Amino acid sequence: MNSSQLLGFTTMAYLFASFVYIGLFIFRAEKLGIIATLMTVGAVLAQTTGLALRWIESYQMGYGHAPLSNMYESLVVFSWTTGIFYLWLEWKFKNRTIGAFAVPFAFFSMAYASFAPEISSEISPLVPALQSNWLLAHVMTCFVGYAAFAVACGIGIMYLVKNRSEESNKGKKAEVGGLIASMPSLRILDDIIYKCIVFGFVWLSAGIITGAIWANESWGTYWSWDPKETWSLITWFIYAAAIHARFTKGWGGKRIAWIAILGLLSVLFTYYGVNFWLSGLHSYGSS
Repeated sequence: MNSSQLLGFTTMAYLFASFVYIGLFIFRAEKLGIIATLMTVGAVLAQTTGLALRWIESYQMGYGHAPLSNMYESLVVFSWTTGIFYLWLEWKFKNRTIGAFAVPFAFFSMAYASFAPEISSEISPLVPALQSNWLLAHVMTCFVGYAAFAVACGIGIMYLVKNRSEESNKGKKAEVGGLIASMPSLRILDDIIYKCIVFGFVWLSAGIITGAIWANESWGTYWSWDPKETWSLITWFIYAAAIHARFTKGWGGKRIAWIAILGLLSVLFTYYGVNFWLSGLHSYGSS
């Protein structure tokens, strides 16, 4: 079995895990929760092995680099970090309904990497700009942050759905049940969103710092206002503003939920949109 076969299996495993988590959310069948968790664990293990094999295969082909060199590999890593982060969150908060809103991010990333015609899954040599020891540190710190932001967005959507339901049923609490009742309370969802944002913010900050150091080594300057750098800074300010508002003004609830969604849109544009629609020093990222 090679890395492509294992990563193909991973895509299907995340797909089925997403369906089972959604089934758990809709039908509230506890047995489905255990199956969903086991499928997600299996997907992460297969993905970990697939990435390791891909790394080995690059050495066998004479390239010898970590699987972080192109859009395909970065999408796989984004999916991988999202899967791991979600499993940690599920273990930490003991609630599997969150999986219906978080695991689909891991699936869609793998599906896009696997089926988008403009993305090649071939192992290729590193472009000169990526030939640095900082590649692993910079990309991994960024993607751990992105994974936390993706999960925060999913829980933000969860919060808004539950909040809307409770507002529309205000004064008749006895009628609030079914799907909505299976979600964690609004207070817990708000707490998880905030903690995900703080966690992601720390890693994104580390990613920007390692990127600046790498840029100084490669291009002779820490910051050049390249579109990728500029949008990374915009994303950083969005989450920094959310944390600052929480700390000084007590922002929470719907505001934090909406910021989690807005922040992920900024992350996606920084990660994907800039590569394809804005030219700059990071243009190699679309290959």
